[in-house]
Amino acid sequence: MNQPQTASARIARKLVIDLSVMTVIGLVLAMIGPFGTATAPLALRLVSWVALAWVGYAFYRPLAPLVAWLHVRLELPKLGLWIGLTMLATMPLTAAIWVIEFLPGPIPAPTLEDALFAYLNVLVIGASIVVVFYLLERGKGDTPAQPGATSPVVAQPAQQDDPRPAFLQRLPAELGSDLIALEMEDHYVRAHTMLGSDLVLLRLRDALGELDGIEGAQVHRSWWVARDAVEGVEREGRSVRLVLPRGIAAPVARSRIAELTKAGWF
Repeated sequence: MNQPQTASARIARKLVIDLSVMTVIGLVLAMIGPFGTATAPLALRLVSWVALAWVGYAFYRPLAPLVAWLHVRLELPKLGLWIGLTMLATMPLTAAIWVIEFLPGPIPAPTLEDALFAYLNVLVIGASIVVVFYLLERGKGDTPAQPGATSPVVAQPAQQDDPRPAFLQRLPAELGSDLIALEMEDHYVRAHTMLGSDLVLLRLRDALGELDGIEGAQVHRSWWVARDAVEGVEREGRSVRLVLPRGIAAPVARSRIAELTKAGWF
């Protein structure tokens, strides 16, 4: 039986995959030769664009966990965070590329027009790279997917002769029936159980209507939590999170804190 990957092995595997993707992007850009680079020798374009793709990776890849962190704590839409943070990250990246372009020196100070032109050029390519990362992150939860869970589960009609709540009937058998939480992800619901997580093609409000018999509450606009699954509470300033099994932490909306406190959740 395969042993679970260690955290360092998962990080190394992800790094190899990500850098491979960036290398392919760099090779494609080198072949296209955008922004006047088509006249440069092919070998120089290959080295330059692959190197710039890797530099771009260093600036843009941290956006994914930062978006997830800000989404939970500030309750801001993920798409808006992606756009805003991409525009911010492009500023230092543009400066870095400007410096690299003139190495080993001297490095001239750009005019306002030069800076704006360089920024827009970098933003066009950087935004394309971020779109790749955004698409890779869509459908991912805070916990790793289970083996064999390669695509979202399409919601199926509940079986009349099955006594379980209708939503549990939609889950793969390998996830069991010990539901921990539901997490909204775009048009999907990520079901967290004691055995793993998977996506279900169903809106959260529809999923909540199929949980008859399971005690729980919608603690956040994008989270529902089973009452019996709560192991503790984390507080950080005015932010409150429910500690759940398997290292899952569900944010609690500020508007729900008083009601849940009264109900004995805290």
